[in-house]
Amino acid sequence: MKAMVVRDLGGGWVEEDIQIADPIGQEVLIELKASGLCGSDFMKMSNEVQYPPSAVLGHEISGVVTQIGPNVTEFAVGDHVAACLVQFCGKCEQCLDGEPGLCRSPDLTLRADGEEPRLKDANGNPVTQGMALGGFAQQALVHENMLVKLPKDMPFAQAAVLGCGVITGTGAVLNAAKVRPGEDVVIIGAGGVGLNVVSGAVLASAGKIISVDLNQESLDAAKSFGATHTINSAETDPVAAVKELTGGHGVRTVFDVVGIGATARQGYDMLDNGGTLYQNGMGTGTDTLGTGPMQNAVSRKAVPGGFMGSGGPKRDMAMLVEQYQAGRLNLDDIVSGEIKLSEVNKGYEMIRDPKVNRIVITDFS
Repeated sequence: MKAMVVRDLGGGWVEEDIQIADPIGQEVLIELKASGLCGSDFMKMSNEVQYPPSAVLGHEISGVVTQIGPNVTEFAVGDHVAACLVQFCGKCEQCLDGEPGLCRSPDLTLRADGEEPRLKDANGNPVTQGMALGGFAQQALVHENMLVKLPKDMPFAQAAVLGCGVITGTGAVLNAAKVRPGEDVVIIGAGGVGLNVVSGAVLASAGKIISVDLNQESLDAAKSFGATHTINSAETDPVAAVKELTGGHGVRTVFDVVGIGATARQGYDMLDNGGTLYQNGMGTGTDTLGTGPMQNAVSRKAVPGGFMGSGGPKRDMAMLVEQYQAGRLNLDDIVSGEIKLSEVNKGYEMIRDPKVNRIVITDFS
């Protein structure tokens, strides 16, 4: 099959013919119909993280089941499916407690040492499968725990983006924060994930939905997704603006989807006493918030992290499909453009534009 392969860190993607194994155990072979370009794949192409070259990245996928392993129980050939990068065993204490994102045995979704690798290059050498999905290819071989069945009338491009940015943003509101109807919220960052946090706030019937960003075009997009107020932090002190909108006391819930020290500090300072700052942005890995124990103790502010919506991907993705089909969740405007598999490098140039939310591969010929 054809795949876009990372051969050298920072070297971009190269089209190659590689081999994909037949499914064993609980594996499902999928003919891909859509694969989204996420910024985290660009990061992993550029830096040594968990997926060393040569590697097939890409983790927002949907398609049609063409073959199943002997132990698969949830899917049949012909099913339409989408995937989520959360790897979970379904058996450990964390999984059974409804926290698959904290699974203690995620490697059970992978092949064991000594088994034939899922992907090999033309010379028979193993190829790393990014996030156990490897979606920049014509096919993907995936453990059934990472898949959800789709209605046959669900568009593949919109289904593909569910499994990362959409579930992360909406789940931050619905699962992690459990925002109540009428509750005011602030979302710092109006990129792809930030827009989905706005969508989650709309689904939760939040009160004031305040979007903060440096870019006016991004703020205009947030408004179209349901933000009730926008603050351009390049022109206005965002902390003062939030306080003014909320009678001087701030809000109970802030979502920082940027993840750098400056935005985290702004989010913390926007909180009312007893409020919570949810950190959903990846940032740089070196930024810090800079609060003291006494300050936290007195104000009783909390700063938890958030990963992939803090819920159950199978349940949440199915729910989000229903919301989309009922006209209550905007996925169409998340998909900004469609490209061919061979155009991955071009696609990542396109998403530098702040007006672009997601580029999706839909032509795998």
